[in-house]
Amino acid sequence: MAVELREARRGDEPAVADIHVRAWQEAYRGLIPDEFLDALEPEDRAGTYTFEADDPDAPTTVVAVQSGEDCGEIVLGFVTFCRSRDPDAPDHGEVVALYVDPDRYEGGVGRMLMEEARRRLWEAGFVDALLWVLDGNERAARFYEGEGWAPDGARREEHPYGVVSNVSRFRRPL
Repeated sequence: MAVELREARRGDEPAVADIHVRAWQEAYRGLIPDEFLDALEPEDRAGTYTFEADDPDAPTTVVAVQSGEDCGEIVLGFVTFCRSRDPDAPDHGEVVALYVDPDRYEGGVGRMLMEEARRRLWEAGFVDALLWVLDGNERAARFYEGEGWAPDGARREEHPYGVVSNVSRFRRPL
């Protein structure tokens, strides 16, 4: 079955949240406290998405889907991107999130989504883009480096959902 890309729309929230939570639980185990990861629920996360927002500055989310006669449409992963939120890089695009169903790692879905995000950011007029990677997430760092991203030396502490996380910024030309 072929994988297709489309913008996320209302109704995709549960599937995107499920992938988001399972990907965090897989990728961040040992980097974020297990108690926090184990308590994540897709139902709680789904309410945070705003697909098909009227705000032209809202981030865009693209989903990778696979369709079949017997299974309907299945969301395999997603990428979210927008104008950079970093004060020192307002002229850059930003990949805010890229997550793939852990059962679909190594299948090319992440590469398809990243290519689409880069293309759309370029079409929006950005020449360069950035993204942030959780320190210690070596799998993600290798993936991004293989896609032409490189650490630019910027680091910060974030508090997603109250959890302290140290992240490093990666940058690349589009």
